[in-house]
Amino acid sequence: MSVFYVPAVNLIGRGVINEFGSHVKELGFKKALIVTDHYIASSDILPKVTAPLEADGIEYVVFEDVDPNPSCKNVYDGLAVLKENNCDFIVSVGGGSPQDAASCISIMATNGGKPQDYEGLHKSKEKGLPVVAINTTAGTSAEITINYVITDEERKVKMVMVDKNSLALVSVNDPELMLSKPADLTAATGMDALTHAIEALVTPGAYDVTKKLSIGAIELIKEYLPRAVANGQDIEAREAMVNAIFLGGMAFNNAGLGYVHSMAHQLGAVYHLPHGVCCAMLLPVVERENAKRVPVAFRNVAKALGLHTEGKTDTECADYAIAEIEKLSETVGIPKKLTELDIKEEEFDFEYLSKNALIDACAPGNPFMPTLEETIAFYKELF
Repeated sequence: MSVFYVPAVNLIGRGVINEFGSHVKELGFKKALIVTDHYIASSDILPKVTAPLEADGIEYVVFEDVDPNPSCKNVYDGLAVLKENNCDFIVSVGGGSPQDAASCISIMATNGGKPQDYEGLHKSKEKGLPVVAINTTAGTSAEITINYVITDEERKVKMVMVDKNSLALVSVNDPELMLSKPADLTAATGMDALTHAIEALVTPGAYDVTKKLSIGAIELIKEYLPRAVANGQDIEAREAMVNAIFLGGMAFNNAGLGYVHSMAHQLGAVYHLPHGVCCAMLLPVVERENAKRVPVAFRNVAKALGLHTEGKTDTECADYAIAEIEKLSETVGIPKKLTELDIKEEEFDFEYLSKNALIDACAPGNPFMPTLEETIAFYKELF
């Protein structure tokens, strides 16, 4: 038996941002807490969100203090604004950070407690406050998944929450909201999407439906991510990437992720590096080791990345897949080494990060469980 989680309503395509207000009105909501970040709040995106709400007579208040790696403080601050203004639903606007913050605010609004109470699998008892998730980056798929990540500032740990009660009620993926995104952000979020699709394809939790979704996502990302990075105004490429993240998001939402994310979460928590960049750098490192254990799982990866797999051995398919991952990463301009991000090897706490990676909620989804020593070696490869 498999359970497939996806939001009840999903608006996808050019211009759908103009339609979401009517869906909210039909649901009977009165006042929104808009959860976003300073970049979105000062851009031309926020008026595109508020205009449909105003047109349908829906009140709102804006909370824009979400950090790039959302923290417990962000959650507490947003929850306070929600309660002070008697908001009855949440509109999250942005990439993974506002989406994750909104998910935690939603859960705490109905369940109480503190963010740490919900780390792990399905820890809440009550459905979260309804969320309308408006996505502005082609990468995290946070708008359609039951996963969210919050940084515990004191422990310097990214807490992974997997909770069906946090699933958004409505998701909005409009490629026109992504046209202004810079090349480096497009590349990082796109490689995060590739990581989702590949990890969801090789995990033991994959099944027929999720495998098809992952393959479709990989095919689209291989073809259209370089175009979106090269020309942010390429609406066809942006729309294809929207389709890719929707497919890949449904895949990993139901099949799970793996050790790339476990390790990437630690880099983000301690060094505040962009999550997609961390995933892109770690993806070939971890998948090369996964391929040694389960090479057959990489036949579909290789095929989706363009290899005619007939007559090829599993090992040949795996080698091709790893090479193509590295090639795509280089094409879109992802750094190859942590030193390029001003991280010094002599100051890097290999053991601390590795121990936290081993207990990350995504780790059990990997085809094999690395040891502490193997994890340290993976991080060392990044130098």
